[in-house]
Amino acid sequence: MGESGTLDAVVVGGGQAGLAAGYYLRRAGADFVVLDREEHPGGAWQHFWESLRMFSPAEHSMLPGWWMPAQDGEPFPTADHVVGYLDAYERRYRLPVRRPVTVRAVRAHGELLAVTTDAGTWYARHVVSATGTWRAPHVPRHPGRDSFAGRQAHTVDYRKPSEFAGQRVLVVGGGNSAAQILAEVSQWAETTWATRRPPRFLPEDVDGRALFDIATRQALARREGRGDGGVADLGDIVMTPPVRAARDRGVLRAEPMVERLTPRGARWPDGRAAEFDAVLWCTGFRPVLDHLGPLGVRDGDGRIATDGTRGRADPRLRLLGYGDWTGFASATLIGAGRSAKAMVADITSR
Repeated sequence: MGESGTLDAVVVGGGQAGLAAGYYLRRAGADFVVLDREEHPGGAWQHFWESLRMFSPAEHSMLPGWWMPAQDGEPFPTADHVVGYLDAYERRYRLPVRRPVTVRAVRAHGELLAVTTDAGTWYARHVVSATGTWRAPHVPRHPGRDSFAGRQAHTVDYRKPSEFAGQRVLVVGGGNSAAQILAEVSQWAETTWATRRPPRFLPEDVDGRALFDIATRQALARREGRGDGGVADLGDIVMTPPVRAARDRGVLRAEPMVERLTPRGARWPDGRAAEFDAVLWCTGFRPVLDHLGPLGVRDGDGRIATDGTRGRADPRLRLLGYGDWTGFASATLIGAGRSAKAMVADITSR
């Protein structure tokens, strides 16, 4: 049941960002609760496809206070390993996570915020929204999409390549997910890769840790008025071992974006056409912010203006883990901790 007393903070979401917030709230001596809609620990990591690997070795991946243990035989940890780490993390620091609890709405309640859930209502001086993006997959309204008679799936639906054995598959998207999924589906199916611009591959010696270090220097340079191109000048796609193997097989050749889908396939702007059995949309996600609708702080694009993690229209609201607009690199394991530390320091100062 919900609590009748007033809390210092309610954290909505028990994934990596929510746990990082919980760590610093506990250190600050705050009275708080973490509400998570999942039945089990692990956040979105428990829903990723079977072969997903992190971009960084375990020794360079951590939430605050505890480095991720290494995984035997896996230089780049699997999603299951990350789930186990997050599970152990919340137990290690005795974080007050309640699950499964679905947050329906956050509303103003005098000087407090009321968090209405399927398990009652909590009242708090601050609400930290850390719901991520996994439950809001984005599929563009591409011409002909509704006419295509084959299977259409998004990254969020993908589990393993054998689902597409013997099929003709169009993979759409130019990021890491598209490259990773294409790399393994191409071993089971005839694949075509379509991107809006030519994909840019990072140097082979650049992994997630190096990216974070480069991006940190870039952010510092911008604050100091220096024009450091940073990560943007390097590329977009990390050359993990499976992606390198796919490159060596010659399957990482991207076609321009299709002009439209047809009932049996797709057509390109130059008039070329091809038939496909399935389309895999690796086209990203949107932040999950519906629960904040009653506060009236979202703009016409559904975003919320922030100063760091603090809501500009309502400073009682904090957003963490949605990307750089809610704290530098806050959608990563190590970045979530750094953003959470600054966020909790600001909360406790108030």
